[in-house]
Amino acid sequence: MSSPPLISDRLSGHVLWLTLNRPDDCNALSKAMLCSLSECIERANTDDNVRVIVITGKGKVFSAGHNLKEMSGQIAGCEVDDAKRIDGILEQCTQTMMSLIRSPKPVIACIQGTASAAGCQLVAMCDLAIAQREARFCAPGVNIGTFCTTPLVGIGRNIHRKHAMELALTGDMFSAEDAMRFGLINRIASAENLEQEVELLAQKIASKSAVGIRSGKQAFYRQIEQPMEEAFRQAGKDMLQAMLAEECNEGISAFMEKRNPKWWGLE
Repeated sequence: MSSPPLISDRLSGHVLWLTLNRPDDCNALSKAMLCSLSECIERANTDDNVRVIVITGKGKVFSAGHNLKEMSGQIAGCEVDDAKRIDGILEQCTQTMMSLIRSPKPVIACIQGTASAAGCQLVAMCDLAIAQREARFCAPGVNIGTFCTTPLVGIGRNIHRKHAMELALTGDMFSAEDAMRFGLINRIASAENLEQEVELLAQKIASKSAVGIRSGKQAFYRQIEQPMEEAFRQAGKDMLQAMLAEECNEGISAFMEKRNPKWWGLE
């Protein structure tokens, strides 16, 4: 009997749901899981029928982060020397996390359980995030004699550095309320309403102009790390191109004519 896919997928209208599908392994971000997620994102990027991507997990844990047995070489097939093996996993993790930022589609994290270490970074790298009230968040590397250095790349660009350092220096679990206060997630939902709330948000975004969202998302992440004056120049160039696009003409015409716009790709 073949194993179930690492990531299960389903299409709801124009929203693609991707579910980390190893609950018995706490949806650990093994190298294989990271590769599978990257492949799913790449396919979605070229599928015009997909306008929004949602990432969630099966079971009680969203993702426990890296597979520590794999990282330490304590599973079968880990004959590669430690430095090369760990470097390969970290490089794949970087590529997967960056694929979320580089995707032209909005990516929403639907956090149904604990998000730990690189799992917490996965939340941070999504464009939006909604968590159920009982979800917990942590960066616990310090508890096992290391430090969540790479997870802090994404986490530290989402929240204030003092909150990021509190996560990493204590290794403690933080509540969904704390995560929202920190700015790591957008909102909290009850466990029974979580998927419905995420679906409503995703479908709302999916009804907008895919062309406008693609250019706007790329422009946002391009300028956000730049000095302000340079960012204004870059954003001005990006907005000029967006204003000249056919979809913008349609949007303005629809506004003036008091009708709903007819976006490309929507029935």
